[in-house]
Amino acid sequence: MHESNMTDTRRLAVVTGASRGIGREIALTLAGHGWDIAFSFIGDEAAANEVAALIGAAGGKALPVLCDVGVKQDVLEFYAAVMTTFGRAPDLLVNNAGVQTWAPLLELREEDWDRVIRTNLKGCFLNTQRAAQLMVEHGRHGSIINIGSGCNKVPFPRLVDYTASKGGIEQFTKVSALELGPHGIRVNCVAPGAIELERTRQETPHYAETWAKVAPLKRVGQPADVAKVVLFLAGDQSDFVTGQTIYVDGGAFSMPSWPYEF
Repeated sequence: MHESNMTDTRRLAVVTGASRGIGREIALTLAGHGWDIAFSFIGDEAAANEVAALIGAAGGKALPVLCDVGVKQDVLEFYAAVMTTFGRAPDLLVNNAGVQTWAPLLELREEDWDRVIRTNLKGCFLNTQRAAQLMVEHGRHGSIINIGSGCNKVPFPRLVDYTASKGGIEQFTKVSALELGPHGIRVNCVAPGAIELERTRQETPHYAETWAKVAPLKRVGQPADVAKVVLFLAGDQSDFVTGQTIYVDGGAFSMPSWPYEF
């Protein structure tokens, strides 16, 4: 028996890696626009509980679940908890969870390569597969949004494993859109550029000033910039958009190496 989205007072989103950074902002933005949120996290339980409390304060129901997105059994248990708690399949999946290694190709350790590919690319596959299976089984015409990167478009030195994983996510997005489209499931990719986070501020001195110089919009990105695009792709306004990558980079990665000022 098919379920209708119109019968639910709030829609249900799954967001991976939502205890901090961009994932946190996505979860809170969705919650503020009428979504219940199930989200995975790893490591920081206090941060996850804080996000859950903020979702509740915004009027939503929250389910934080400790889950390694690159481990199939963890993912299956995560979605089983989603179904038990909410009693319905998700309307939206945001594949946000990701890690990176800062190392040159000639020094990159195999275990770091495996960790990044397993989390970023395999995690995207495992969550997409299970969420889409539930959407199809329950008649959900859903949306899946994969978080890519500016390195979908340009290579990032010293981030070879991360760049490979995000490039893979872009092609995975396109294939998934083709296969899931007949089921009424849209799949798109949101590719952030330089986004100012606690992590990026700690990693690089003057991060915002540095990236503002190379972006045509002359500022660094904020997590809210990414979350607003996710909100658009999650809703009815984008119901004829699938298989696309939207760059949220202030134009930085469309800027050529140009010798003249303009």
